[in-house]
Amino acid sequence: MSESATRSPRSGTEPPARVVRHRGADRLYHWCMAACVLTLLGTAFLPIVGLKFAWLEAHWISGVILAALVMFHIVRATIWQDFWAMMVMPADLRDACTQLRHAFGRSPAPPPLPGKYPLLQKLYHLAVAVIVLGLIVTGLMMTVKIDTPFWTRNPYWLSESAWGVIYVIHDLAAMTTLTLVMIHVYFAIRPEKLWITRSMILGWITRREYLDHHDPARWTAEPADRGAGGKGRL
Repeated sequence: MSESATRSPRSGTEPPARVVRHRGADRLYHWCMAACVLTLLGTAFLPIVGLKFAWLEAHWISGVILAALVMFHIVRATIWQDFWAMMVMPADLRDACTQLRHAFGRSPAPPPLPGKYPLLQKLYHLAVAVIVLGLIVTGLMMTVKIDTPFWTRNPYWLSESAWGVIYVIHDLAAMTTLTLVMIHVYFAIRPEKLWITRSMILGWITRREYLDHHDPARWTAEPADRGAGGKGRL
């Protein structure tokens, strides 16, 4: 790669040796959410396959914690982060068309590099957002039917037919979540994707990974010692 190709078109300077990709708060959120989701899936499906244990309390507590984590993430992404960075934009669709033409030999030009998040990551995030929000809303409604330290159960809050719809949505969302987790783990452990997995643990990617997989004009590099090390903003 030429020297000019290693410089950011916005600043004209070479990217830092380590580029922050995920800040500490985002990594903490990710792993806490992962723990909650795995707990919810375990307490939901293990009793079905024959492993009997007292699952209900762990299930609803994990669900409440997950709801609080998602609310934190929504507020943080809206106020302190670039909310639109994860949204599917027209440029993403144009890039996808270019990639398809290149894959089928219709365009000799290489497809453009994405910004921080490629289209497939954005689509996966959108799917997770819709499914998890469906789980949370229906799950919180279902807690009305159990006794907790905060309220007494009221199974007659909704009609039987309404409860049936809620259970169907919740169960479908749970099975879809299990599929999404399997997809996520599969790609996380693939050798060519380990640099992304490492960034969710340590917070940074290397200069070479940044230049090979991202367009500096669409994602400005920030030094990891300032962004992922806890000295910069959250």
